[in-house]
Amino acid sequence: MSSSPAPKSRVLVLGAGNFGSCLADHLGDCDHDVFLWSRDPGFVEYFNVHHRNPHYLKDHEFSANIHALGPEIPDKETVQQMDVLLFAIPTEGVRETLTKLQPSLTGEQLPLMIFVNKGIETGTQALTLEIIADTCGSRIAREATFISGPSFAKEIVRRQPTSVSVASLTESQAEKASEVFHQPWFRCYTGRDPIGLELAGALKNVYAIAAGMADGLGYENNTRASLITRGLAEMTKIGTAYGASPLTFLGLAGVGDLFLTCSSSSSRNYTVGYRLGKGEALEDIIRTLGSVAEGVTTAKGLQKIIDEMDVTACLATEIYQVLYEGKDVKMSVQELLSRPPSRELVLPKKTGEHAKRLLKKLGLDASINGDIVKHTSQYGHECPVP
Repeated sequence: MSSSPAPKSRVLVLGAGNFGSCLADHLGDCDHDVFLWSRDPGFVEYFNVHHRNPHYLKDHEFSANIHALGPEIPDKETVQQMDVLLFAIPTEGVRETLTKLQPSLTGEQLPLMIFVNKGIETGTQALTLEIIADTCGSRIAREATFISGPSFAKEIVRRQPTSVSVASLTESQAEKASEVFHQPWFRCYTGRDPIGLELAGALKNVYAIAAGMADGLGYENNTRASLITRGLAEMTKIGTAYGASPLTFLGLAGVGDLFLTCSSSSSRNYTVGYRLGKGEALEDIIRTLGSVAEGVTTAKGLQKIIDEMDVTACLATEIYQVLYEGKDVKMSVQELLSRPPSRELVLPKKTGEHAKRLLKKLGLDASINGDIVKHTSQYGHECPVP
């Protein structure tokens, strides 16, 4: 496929899992020089000989522009030779990886840092933006860029048309990331609400578990449509209470990714829910899944955030209770269906405190950040969003 070529970059992809591998392949096909890091020495050796991933996308032959590195974390010299660092590791591993890399992230000219993980850190309830600030400082966090949207790895490597959201507090950085990735088959749309993008990407995994549970119990299309729509309402309510823009949840990172993840058996989170609906134990599902389903860990951090913000989010709370309190799936469904009628779209009464605290940590004034928090004063409580 022909396209307008982006400037050639040296890209270090940290994480050789399903998604990291597919993005490395996409960037290699865009004629960037790509270095794919893995902590598995067997993977590094195998990939450099065969140009195949022995664990994910096994039938795909990867771009010749990719070279595997590892298992040691790349050293300072290697990092400082890169134009882009792409983090494709589970959220639970981001803090450790950034802590190891931090000594290499010095000087005025830093690589463009892009994050594609989707989740909330267990224990701290931190978004990745806050983890970056904690480990690397506020400047790097302000310039960090996040990519999210409906993007199954197996379709990206087949160059199926895919669109994603790209967001950063520094909009020029989002534009640079878009230039690195954008192709006719991989379209990028930029924004300034990384908090909303992160929340949307993390929360949709929880609601995908709910959709899978409903299918596993034998419910059909009406039920799935209801779950997706009410899940979007809860996501938007939670995000608005946190301080994100409600509009972010109407984009690719929100409703786009939610629809995909709730509607396909290719989704790991949907699969967890489906197997729960069929009566399997969570421990057995996790042990045999073969990859990370971040919705399981996200549900725990999300429940703490919901409690702190005093927001009602019935679906998310029921999923938490099924996963962590041993609640019976059928009982959970019955309680949801037995709830009294209520207003469909309601704004939370208190908004923005979490985002304001985070932005203050980054040295930013929340009142001047156009897409985060400011919408609260602009629209008040008359804006008809969930």
